[in-house]
Amino acid sequence: MVDIRKLSFINEMAKVGTNGVADNMGKLTGEDAKMEVTKTNFIDVEDLTAQLDDGKRVGVRVRLMEPPHGHILILFPEESAKKITALMLNDMVDDMSSVSGEMARSAVEELGNMMASGFIDGWADVLGTTIDIATPQLVYAPAAEIVGRTASLGEEDLALFFDSSLNVPSYEIEAEIYAFPDLQEFVEMVNSIETTYE
Repeated sequence: MVDIRKLSFINEMAKVGTNGVADNMGKLTGEDAKMEVTKTNFIDVEDLTAQLDDGKRVGVRVRLMEPPHGHILILFPEESAKKITALMLNDMVDDMSSVSGEMARSAVEELGNMMASGFIDGWADVLGTTIDIATPQLVYAPAAEIVGRTASLGEEDLALFFDSSLNVPSYEIEAEIYAFPDLQEFVEMVNSIETTYE
């Protein structure tokens, strides 16, 4: 398992990752965005899917093409997805009611991609590496279904869950970030990090 002294790293990685997200959001909106991780947990996938509510989520699934491999999920509750659509299309559309489902989905997909790349770049920085990603896929289904399906793409029965909220002054956006790394690779990478951070 992960060297217990390195667990603070996982929090550090979450922080660096979410700072990357907030920076990207700040550039997009011209406002000072902040993202806070309220909880970081290694959690059994079955327990996780059992805890999730029935509400649908919309977001992106990103496959990591390099160690620690696996997938990252960025999910938004529908209420937040509506705010994202407003935020992303603000400059282009006067009447939000005229926005098509397709435009709304592409707005969420774009923000999900930005968040995923900010998060993964943060991880790569902490791990001292680069992590290439496949083209993100848009997902829309009940949360438990998305999480269960993503977990089944790998061999792992544990996931890393980051509960986070993204604050842009005019908007409060809830976001859930799940990571399903190859645990052996992930643990090796975390354990091999020099102790300079400690």
